[in-house]
Amino acid sequence: MGSVLSGVGSVRFVMRGWMVSLLLAVVGLAVAVRRVGEGAPGQAAVWLVVFLVIAVGLSPLAFPRSVGAAEARRRSAEDGRPIVYWRPGCRYCLRLRVRLGTAARRAHWVDIWRDPEGAAAVRAVTGGDETVPTVVVAGRSRVNPDPAWLRRQLR
Repeated sequence: MGSVLSGVGSVRFVMRGWMVSLLLAVVGLAVAVRRVGEGAPGQAAVWLVVFLVIAVGLSPLAFPRSVGAAEARRRSAEDGRPIVYWRPGCRYCLRLRVRLGTAARRAHWVDIWRDPEGAAAVRAVTGGDETVPTVVVAGRSRVNPDPAWLRRQLR
C-alpha cells in the first residue's frame, strides 16, 4: 500500500509542474474554438499557436533535464558547475533559462516541485521561502541572479 501512495505523490508532483501549461493550452483551445465559431479560423489558429508556445515555454520541456538535489550537489562538487533550483511556471526561471541559451545545459537543474530535498535547500537559503531561481556556485547562493552573471559562471 505504501508504494501505491508514494506513486500517487509522484504523479501529483509531475502534474503540479504541468498545471500552468495545461491551463494555458485549454484556454488557448477555448479561444480558438470561439474564434472559429465567430467565423475567423485564421485568427483561431494564431491564438492557439500563441497560447501553445507560451505553454511549452513555461513547461518542464523548456528546461534541461532536472536531477535531484543530492545528485546535483555531488556533480557540482566534482565539476564545479552551478546548481540552479527552479520550478515550472516560474517566469523568472524561464527568463533565466532563455537568457542562458545553450549554456544552460552546463548547469545542474533541480526542479523543486519534483524534489522535496531541493525545495528544502531553497528554503534554507531564502529564509523559509521557495523563491526561485536560486543558484548555488561553490557553496554560495544567489536568488534570482542576473543571467549575465550566471553565464560567466558557466564558462
